[in-house]
Amino acid sequence: MEWTQIKVRCKREDLETVSAVMCMLDNGLMIEDYSDIEENLMPLYGELIDDSILNADKSISSVSIFVPEEKSYTDYVAYIKERLTYLGVCGYFITLEGVDEQDWANAWREYYKPIHIGKSLVVVPAWQEYTPNDGEITIKMDPGMAFGTGTHETTRLCAAMLEKHMKKGDRVLDIGTGSGILSLFAVKLGASFANAYDIDPVAIRVAKENARVNGVTSFDCDVSDLLSNVDLSHGKYDFAMANIVSDILIRMSNNVSNYLKKGAKIVCSGIIEGRCSDVVLAMTNVGFDLVDEDGENDWKVLVFQNKM
Repeated sequence: MEWTQIKVRCKREDLETVSAVMCMLDNGLMIEDYSDIEENLMPLYGELIDDSILNADKSISSVSIFVPEEKSYTDYVAYIKERLTYLGVCGYFITLEGVDEQDWANAWREYYKPIHIGKSLVVVPAWQEYTPNDGEITIKMDPGMAFGTGTHETTRLCAAMLEKHMKKGDRVLDIGTGSGILSLFAVKLGASFANAYDIDPVAIRVAKENARVNGVTSFDCDVSDLLSNVDLSHGKYDFAMANIVSDILIRMSNNVSNYLKKGAKIVCSGIIEGRCSDVVLAMTNVGFDLVDEDGENDWKVLVFQNKM
């Protein structure tokens, strides 16, 4: 079996955060951190330590995972980039070992097939023809290799809960939109309007283009660090989605109710199973009821209702 090594090089102070994100994808991490080598290893091993290690930049660390050939390493890279952006990690870069550069530039297309979500939602690659069955709602996407395509469990779980809980006519808030996939489904399911936000301006450009390609006009998106730039000119929202990570959901919990009507629901996804109770505690402590949940592999999605 062939494997692809995904290595994220980062500042030493970001190592814990990068490791946490990589651990969401695979528990078998390879960490390279030479910051304490002179203090702890030199007295013991001295001349046995290779010069390349001794001369390495001690302010830089790296975390690697290894992806088997039957998995889409492009989805892994997309997830890493999205989560590190939300967590405010800067100055990192990602390398791939065992992949030809030309293959990397185009391989994501190989893994991107029509994806069925929930009861009626289908994500269709922009370059493929697809005839929907009765009642199916389709979105065509060409996100490239840097944005969510619907293949990750967190996106599928969130979209299925959107389909289950959003009511027609709801005004929808999408926090951390990525490719815009969830907002576009919301509008096609009958939302009166969807306002989407992402910290990455490139994601905003891609989401707007995806809306144009799919003929979705009741949609707007803008750059925002979580809730910092959310538009409340039309009042609070009826429904919200946040497909991010547990730590950010917890951080956001303190003031998200300020943007939601009483009785509004919010779908929280991107939660690794071991952090589920932490998110539940944070949201219930600020006036939300847990009304639904689901899971796939090690990922959980939670639906809360605003009591305030």
